[in-house]
Amino acid sequence: MTNSAIAVSGLRKAFGDKIVLDGIDLDVRAGTVFSLLGPNGAGKTTAVNVLTTLMKADGGTVRVAGHDVATETKAVRAAIGVTGQFAAVDELLTGQENLQLMVDLNGVPATEGKRIVAQLLERFELVESAQTPVSTYSGGMRRKLDLAMTLVGSPRIIFLDEPTTGLDPRSRRTMWEIIRDLVADGVTIFLTTQYLEEADQLADRVAVLDQGRLVAQGTADELKRQIPGTHIKLRFTTVTELDTAARIFTDVTRDDEALALRVPSDAGTDSLRALLDRLDEYSLSAEEFSVHTPDLDDVFLALTGHTTEAAQ
Repeated sequence: MTNSAIAVSGLRKAFGDKIVLDGIDLDVRAGTVFSLLGPNGAGKTTAVNVLTTLMKADGGTVRVAGHDVATETKAVRAAIGVTGQFAAVDELLTGQENLQLMVDLNGVPATEGKRIVAQLLERFELVESAQTPVSTYSGGMRRKLDLAMTLVGSPRIIFLDEPTTGLDPRSRRTMWEIIRDLVADGVTIFLTTQYLEEADQLADRVAVLDQGRLVAQGTADELKRQIPGTHIKLRFTTVTELDTAARIFTDVTRDDEALALRVPSDAGTDSLRALLDRLDEYSLSAEEFSVHTPDLDDVFLALTGHTTEAAQ
C-alpha cells in the first residue's frame, strides 16, 4: 500500500513550441511538507495548476490523494485545498463572514458550520478582528484568513503558493507555526516559495525545478552536501598552534585575526575522525570546532545558475 499523497510520473506540458514541464517525476509522502523551488519561469505555477486540476497535462500521469487528476477531477478537488500567492478574501466582508461564506459553499449544516467558524477564528488568532471588514486587515491577517478559509473543507492535501510573500518576519514565522501544526495533524503540504530559508525550515523534501526539468530532489541537507564548500572550522588559542595546524592540513583558508582555519571536508564521520586524529598526532587541541555546510542559496545558485534574487 502506497503512502504517496501526490505521485507524478513523466509530467509534460507545453504552450505552443515552449516546453514548460519536460517529463518531471515527483513523489510526495503523506503528512509531510514538500517544497518546489525554482527561478521565475521554471514551471512551478504550471506544475501546481496541473496538480490542482486547473490545467490539463500534455503527457504523463498525476495522482493526488490516490485519484487521477485527468479522470477523477471531482474526487481530487474534494481532497485538496489551494491557497494562492494573493489572499482570495472578500474585503467588503468581515473575517467571520468570509469564513461563513466558505461554510455555506461547502454545504456544511448550520450548527456544524458555526462551530467550524468559531474554531478557525480561534486557531488563527482572528477572534478580536472577526467582526471587522477585511479591508482593514494587515497582510499577515489576510494570509491567515485565506488559509483558514481553505481549511473549512478539512482538506488532507494543501497547496500553498508562496504563502508568506510580502509578510513581515513575525507574520512569516506565525505562518510557519500554523503549517507545522497542520502537518502534525497529518495534513500534506505542497509548498512553493521564494524564500529559501522557508523551505529549509519547513520542508521534509525539496525539489529544484529549472527550465521545466527537475535538477535535484532530496532533503535540504542532502542537497547541501552535493555542493562544494563544506568545511571544518578550527579556532586555536595561540598563533603557534595556528601555524602548526596550517602546516599539517592542505588547502586550508587561514584567518589570523580569529586564529582560525577552514579545512575542506565532506563532514562525514570518517573525515572528522581523521582530522581529530591528525590534531592529536601533533598534540594540538582546538578551542572551538564546528562544521559548516552550504545553505540552500548556494544550492540554488549552483543548480540553476540564478541567485535567490533572480528567483524572486
